[in-house]
Order: sequence, then C-alpha cells, then structure tokens
Amino acid sequence: MVRPDASLRSNTWRQAAACEGAPANVFYPENDTDTAAAKAICAQCRVRALCLETALRNQERYGVWGGLTPRERARLRRRNLRAA
Repeated sequence: MVRPDASLRSNTWRQAAACEGAPANVFYPENDTDTAAAKAICAQCRVRALCLETALRNQERYGVWGGLTPRERARLRRRNLRAA
C-alpha cells in the first residue's frame, strides 16, 4: 500500500479524499453486494491508506472505508493478528 504524504496525516486527509462530497449512501449500502460504486471511488483515492488505517484503528463496524467493507476489514484484522 502506498503511503500518502506526511502532510495528509492530520485529520485534513478527509478533505483530500476522493469521496469528499459524494453521497453517504454510496459508502453505506444496504448490503455488502452494493459496494462497487464506493470501491471505484476508493480505488482512485490518494488517501485510501489513511482512510483504511482510521477505520481499523476506530473499529468502524459500518460502511466502506479505504475500499474495504466491514467483512473485509474484519478479515484483514484477523489476518494481521495471526501474522503478529
């Protein structure tokens, strides 16, 4: 994963996010199968890594963050715990 500029590490990274101004319902779909639009936006985002890092640190239970669904983030957390 490519790390964004250090200048984006503060909370201002949200303003640089590709999703800034996008409708929230795109990132909080009713089910995990309607995530293609959110993931397409995330794929183009230069602060995607920070977004995902924030979601993992805050244990976000809902929504697409950093291009991952809650289920995908849980899988990543489990994988990271096993590797540690």
